[in-house]
Amino acid sequence: MARTPSQMIDLGTEAPNFSLPDVVSGKKVSLDDFPDAKGFMIAFICNHCPFVQLIRHEFARYGREYTDKGIAVIAINSNDIEAHPEDGPDAMRDDARRFGYTFPYCLDEDQSVAKAYQAACTPDLYLFDADRRLVYRGQFDGARPGNDVPVTGADLRAATDALLAGRKIPEDQTASLGCNIKWKPGNEPTYYG
Repeated sequence: MARTPSQMIDLGTEAPNFSLPDVVSGKKVSLDDFPDAKGFMIAFICNHCPFVQLIRHEFARYGREYTDKGIAVIAINSNDIEAHPEDGPDAMRDDARRFGYTFPYCLDEDQSVAKAYQAACTPDLYLFDADRRLVYRGQFDGARPGNDVPVTGADLRAATDALLAGRKIPEDQTASLGCNIKWKPGNEPTYYG
């Protein structure tokens, strides 16, 4: 497992739009599907990464709670599913059911959306305001496999609560850390490695 930090792109960056299949519903999902959203949480995750496995119960809870508060939560898997079939659509549907994902879980098979967001790891989390401007990118919380820190989602929850309350989110944010996105051979972005 390669410990890879998120890229920490500039705050204020506009969310790239996309149209990706939700493996659970079979429908295409884009940011335009949520015209009344108070914000957007775009999460690059997968099934097999130990960093994602550590937080997925709590991230599912975050998704349920904040969807009810008006945040559009969308999870995206950009891993090479030929090299990692455990991250394929059947396994994604199974994870969505087992862990209670009530948000779309989309497959970015050509990895173009991961590149557009400069996603580097799983989990890689991006919180945008209602105008689709980046207000938070970083860790879910301080928990990592083996460090015995409780999984609470404290960092992402604090940022989301501040967004919903109209408060400024501190710009001093801690990068997420996880497994590198499994790029298809020859498709690695310039920021990889």
